[in-house]
Amino acid sequence: MLHTRPRGRIRAHLFAAAASAALTLIGIAGAAHAQSREETLRVVTGGQVNSLDAGMQGITRDGFGLNWNIYDRLVSWDRKKFGDGYIYDFDKMKGELAESFTISDDGLTVTFNLRKDATFHDGSPITAEDVKWSLDRAVSLKGPGAQMGTGSLKSPDQFKIVDDHTIQVTLDKPDRLAVPNLAVVFPVILNSDLAKEHATAEDPWATEWLKENQASGGAYKVSSFKAGQQVVLDRFDDWKSGPLPYFKRIIVQTVPEASTRASLIERGDADLSIDLQSSDVLALKGRDAVKVVSIPQINAFQMIAFNTRMAPFDDPRVRQAVAYALPFDDMFTAALYRRGAPLWGAKWENGLPDTGKFPQRLPFSTNLDKAKALLAEAGHPGGFKTSFSFNVGSAATSEPIAALLKESLAKIGIDVTVEKVPDAQMGTLISEKKLPFFTESAIAWLPSADYFFRVFFQGETRWNYGSFVDEELAELTAKARYERDPAAYETAARRMVAIAAEKAPVVMLWQPALDAVMAKDIDGFTYWFHRQTDYRSLTRTK
Repeated sequence: MLHTRPRGRIRAHLFAAAASAALTLIGIAGAAHAQSREETLRVVTGGQVNSLDAGMQGITRDGFGLNWNIYDRLVSWDRKKFGDGYIYDFDKMKGELAESFTISDDGLTVTFNLRKDATFHDGSPITAEDVKWSLDRAVSLKGPGAQMGTGSLKSPDQFKIVDDHTIQVTLDKPDRLAVPNLAVVFPVILNSDLAKEHATAEDPWATEWLKENQASGGAYKVSSFKAGQQVVLDRFDDWKSGPLPYFKRIIVQTVPEASTRASLIERGDADLSIDLQSSDVLALKGRDAVKVVSIPQINAFQMIAFNTRMAPFDDPRVRQAVAYALPFDDMFTAALYRRGAPLWGAKWENGLPDTGKFPQRLPFSTNLDKAKALLAEAGHPGGFKTSFSFNVGSAATSEPIAALLKESLAKIGIDVTVEKVPDAQMGTLISEKKLPFFTESAIAWLPSADYFFRVFFQGETRWNYGSFVDEELAELTAKARYERDPAAYETAARRMVAIAAEKAPVVMLWQPALDAVMAKDIDGFTYWFHRQTDYRSLTRTK
């Protein structure tokens, strides 16, 4: 039987953290002194910023979040209201550093018109030369280059300066994700003259210098950076790529203990945290001074993956049998306190979903009789023995999943041994296709159906969690990537989703919520694909 910690004990635990919280606040309060309390946003995080350069291999998620706020990109997405907050709108792009852009009729040329009054933090004007150097860098560096390639952006030759404030991007094929890839974290626009001053023959893109220095022109500039400890940002009052942000200063403090972060929020000593434990979020929800904005991570999912190249999971009937035996509702409650969006229980007509959006609910639900029938049809009427794995770093959610899965599969004759695997070893075992089945979570920056199915449902990479090979799916994704007719794309995407249900290489469980816990007077929180905070949109109500 699974147990959860009583709320009364949670509350006591939060107050017990106050002593260590007070020590943390010494650093926060000192940095906030230069600006008024009202105009200063104090953020606590369990993560850490390890680099100021989004192109660095191994940059942390918090590092991506910092880059989002100190650098501009050519374009971004609009946002739409969701509950008490906002969510980025993948279907609606807008200019950022580019005041406008046009796509040629054949989809092979994209022309960007830059803001003529935009400057970097040092006051120098931003020109097309800076944009070209920055995009050349993005496609040339290993990590960023791999992402940019998913939108057919692969070579510096594709970026052409037309004049000081106009740049063109050319494509061999009209890739649907070319422009969206210019809005992800990597293709930041850098002050090329400044960066090149610190480049060398061995390091032509100034990666070493940019780890700890900025060549930026975004809404905020770094005034203090202590790697792994604290970052202080000051507003750049000459920023032209959007409305001037409300907060003049942002203080981001690394506080490793989740309970301490929760205590700081509850006491009013910090304004925002986005990585508290679900149990602490529940304990704080409803407190007079605290607001919780909970938004499902629309580009992420928790799954159970099968090794489709290993018996007995090479048979789709066995995979479907397991899917129908899963106690979805109980797992959702035990693992996430129901904080998120379910991805099971869809009702489809004629074997097709209503939409080609993905991830979406698939037509699986708990049905032990159907599970037993499918097992018998596959030649396993008495079940079989197998192992189920999860990485220890995700034990808070994965352990309840594993325990309930083991109990439920025993009812259809499947004897499961649960294996807890160290994080590093888990990645290796997944890459080498050595695990029978397991639970993992995944995220894609671009929530486009063909992108999801290209990344997670084919190829020999680690990210093809089900080790899946399907010729029809491969043909659909290859064609859809360059499909310009929205109706034809939608038809192809719906078929992709149907294949995911028919073949079941993975079983989608849910999209976890991102719980942003904040002071009651903070507004404007937006969920972004990188799951970090956009400080530019936040305000404090008076």
